[in-house]
Amino acid sequence: METIDLLITNANELITLQGMHHPRVKQEMNELGIIPHGSVAVNNGKIVEVGNDLSFKADTVINAKDCIVLPGFVDPHTHLVFGGSREFELDWKLHGLSYMDIKQRGGGIGYTVEQTRAASFTSLYQQSKQRLDMMLRYGTTTCEAKSGYGLNTETELRILEVQNTLNKDHPIDIISTFLGAHAIPEEYTTDGYVECVINEMLPIVKDHAEYCDVFCEEGFFSWDQSKEILEKGKSFGLTPKIHADEIVDTNGAALAAEVGAISAEHLLNINTKGMHALAKHHVIGVMLPGTPFCLMMKEYAPARKMIDAGVPLALATDLNPNCYVENMQFMMQLGCFMMNMTPAEAITAATYNAACAINRQNHIGSLEPGKQADIIILKLNNHQMLPYHFGVNHVHTVIKKGIIVHSSV
Repeated sequence: METIDLLITNANELITLQGMHHPRVKQEMNELGIIPHGSVAVNNGKIVEVGNDLSFKADTVINAKDCIVLPGFVDPHTHLVFGGSREFELDWKLHGLSYMDIKQRGGGIGYTVEQTRAASFTSLYQQSKQRLDMMLRYGTTTCEAKSGYGLNTETELRILEVQNTLNKDHPIDIISTFLGAHAIPEEYTTDGYVECVINEMLPIVKDHAEYCDVFCEEGFFSWDQSKEILEKGKSFGLTPKIHADEIVDTNGAALAAEVGAISAEHLLNINTKGMHALAKHHVIGVMLPGTPFCLMMKEYAPARKMIDAGVPLALATDLNPNCYVENMQFMMQLGCFMMNMTPAEAITAATYNAACAINRQNHIGSLEPGKQADIIILKLNNHQMLPYHFGVNHVHTVIKKGIIVHSSV
């Protein structure tokens, strides 16, 4: 009998999400590939086999009775590295101030830019590591992280260097995105800053990131400016992502499809044309329900309409000083309660489709032989309990590359 490193046995539900190798759409998002009383075998950081009554000896055996086992959560939209916090904005929100009102009062992105520019590499590293530690405890094993709180070449590069150093040091895998076009700093005109992003920043940061993102929004970057930045990023080998249609409908979803973006993110005000464009071009729609929640908005992104239109959806935290949350379980719960997603759709959106949003679906996002052994064990009887029992951390054990990196025992 073969000896392996780790064997997880007797899970009430082994949620594999196996069998498909494309972003899941429509009814596919409900197909979790559940193996009742399932087991998963791991060796050398990879999954060897999934099924029932597996015949292996193992150095470590975990009995997952009364638990569900599923792929580690993938968080495909975070602003991980920033200086300081903005808790003072909560009172403004409670008094009815909008996102743009807060920006005009000196809060918002501009305030965090000041704090981030003033922070050392070591300070940013330590603050961000604490956030990663919290994410890990809640079951996230891979995340995307955007720059964007520097808005000058020196600080944008520092943020990316912090992210890449943490990627080496921390159990969570970090995929970096350059978001120099997050806002227009006070020292620039809009056109002048677009020129800076294109001609000064991109040639320097191209070797430190995988993706290029832009905040295509009224009062930030126009449709044409966003397209120019993303196309230039492509010329440097950076795959486009886009903050689209968050505050108003800018037709940003259609732009995502036009430039060949891997994902379009936020989409609270997406139009029907944009939905069909995302579906036609297989662009992942990344839902960020924590954002309207923390802004106390009545409307959330129309996830149900997008799923029905054939858009593959992912879920993410949008971790940032405005939406300070590291908990993907809470995003799944908001997805169900506020956006009419089924529990199965929310799980798919937080695992396999989230992996597709960062082009990691061949390595993570499902429990299949040959894939990286990023596995979480939740103290739940079935997957429907995950959104049903909200406000607590259900994670019992987190396994990253076959190694136990967190346990509540």
